[in-house]
Amino acid sequence: MGAGWWSTFAHLPALQKHEDAEVVAVQKRNRNAAEKVARDFGVPHACSTLEEVLELDLDVMIIGTTPNVHYAQAKAALERGLHVLIEKPMTLRVDEASELVEIANQRNLQFIISCPWHYTRHSLEARQQILTGKLGHIRLINILMTNFVEDFIRGTSTADTHSGEKSYLEPNKASYSDPSVAGGGQIYTQVSHVAAYLSYLTGQRPYSVFAEFDNADAPSDLFNALTIRLEKGSLVSLGSAGAPMTTERNYEVRIFGDDGMILLELWKGTMSVHNRKGEVIDLPPLGEDEIYPHEAPARNLIDTILGKSENLSPATHGLAAMEIIEAACQSVASGNKILIR
Repeated sequence: MGAGWWSTFAHLPALQKHEDAEVVAVQKRNRNAAEKVARDFGVPHACSTLEEVLELDLDVMIIGTTPNVHYAQAKAALERGLHVLIEKPMTLRVDEASELVEIANQRNLQFIISCPWHYTRHSLEARQQILTGKLGHIRLINILMTNFVEDFIRGTSTADTHSGEKSYLEPNKASYSDPSVAGGGQIYTQVSHVAAYLSYLTGQRPYSVFAEFDNADAPSDLFNALTIRLEKGSLVSLGSAGAPMTTERNYEVRIFGDDGMILLELWKGTMSVHNRKGEVIDLPPLGEDEIYPHEAPARNLIDTILGKSENLSPATHGLAAMEIIEAACQSVASGNKILIR
């Protein structure tokens, strides 16, 4: 669903390379555009509506449409008994995300949120260190996440300026710049990554959020500052910028526990582990193709369905992210700290 810029860049190639997957259909609202994608990628069915897709014999649906239609499409797919990979942000509201997770659980379906950073070996190692208690109680997580998305949010972008690679299609201008379509700016587009990553690393849901946004005269927010407390007491300081200078972008994650700390730079592919003995372990850096494994979510979906892998990015992380996003927006609107639970 939504065979546009990102789906044709990441999901379709991943499925076509997978020996156990067969792509049955692609969907775009414009039938001529759908037929062109189908021809170019060798897919048998070109569809323009959700109903057409659901009439086919399917096992899986990948939802790469705009956030405003994620909920209705995912609900229809899950109720049809299909396993689902959904792009971030998962939905526009927490209640929608919660309902989708519940349907998937009731029907024992695999439901994955598309977050490629969950699949790097550094992320897997950091998650293992935290969840097995090697760092002790996590006291503070400090995150700075920046990316070159200003043109997306202002509606002036091309895909090449964002990814640095030649893309088959360009993103629709309204997909990121129209709040009624995208939900918001940086908070929905990029903090959705970070908020899901917090849930992935710690296994904790958010307890409270206080936030400030700056739109910098854009239609939606470009800069965000959030203070979050997780349900087990961990504090999170999160800063995110969608309009840094184009000379460098950052994804610094600093995790401080009673017994150790982890320093990650996800854009640069570096990670070090520090303990109370004064020892520092520098993990081998990630290769360029490992830093953002954009094809990993679709591969993981297929492998998980077939019992060859565990679900490394369950949609519960997308739900936790929506709780942070919605609370942050409420906090900005009210000027208050928002208690989630």
